[in-house]
Amino acid sequence: MRKTVARHELAKDLFFILIGATIAIILSDIGIIDRIIPLFGNPAVASFVAGIFFTSAFTIAPASVALGHIALHAPAFTVALWGALGAVCGDLILFYFIRDRFANDVLGSFGSKFMKHFTASFHVGFYKWMAPVLGAVIIASPLPDEFGVTLLGFSKTRTWTLMLVSFIGNLLGIYLIVWFGSLL
Repeated sequence: MRKTVARHELAKDLFFILIGATIAIILSDIGIIDRIIPLFGNPAVASFVAGIFFTSAFTIAPASVALGHIALHAPAFTVALWGALGAVCGDLILFYFIRDRFANDVLGSFGSKFMKHFTASFHVGFYKWMAPVLGAVIIASPLPDEFGVTLLGFSKTRTWTLMLVSFIGNLLGIYLIVWFGSLL
């Protein structure tokens, strides 16, 4: 029964991710993002706020669009730097408040035997060392940070390590998005 509930929750999460992407496209197409950005006063503040929302699966699409729009009026590295600082704040929120729910949804989709084996593997040897690296790669990728933060949570990563991994991963990820957006 738990497996069915977890799959339902995962399907619901994926639905909301799709809704977020659709909203991002609509907001960009009708120009609302370009009207909201000046309300923050300067690109650094706007990038920081967009960075906070860059971490969640539900808000990554609108935040990515906003960061791309901000980069039209500010240097790409400035947008990436302030966006990454905001993303660290967002990841800390995820790490402390959301990671357990998301982890339970993902792992609940599998059997309890698999779940016990999977979570135990992050506490010893190669996987314990590899989890922060893989978490950073996931955080830097276009994938939602929940996956990387959950992985870091499984491995009992310390807060300062999460902050460093989050900053570096998000700095690279946001910079690549902004750079790629400037090519279009």
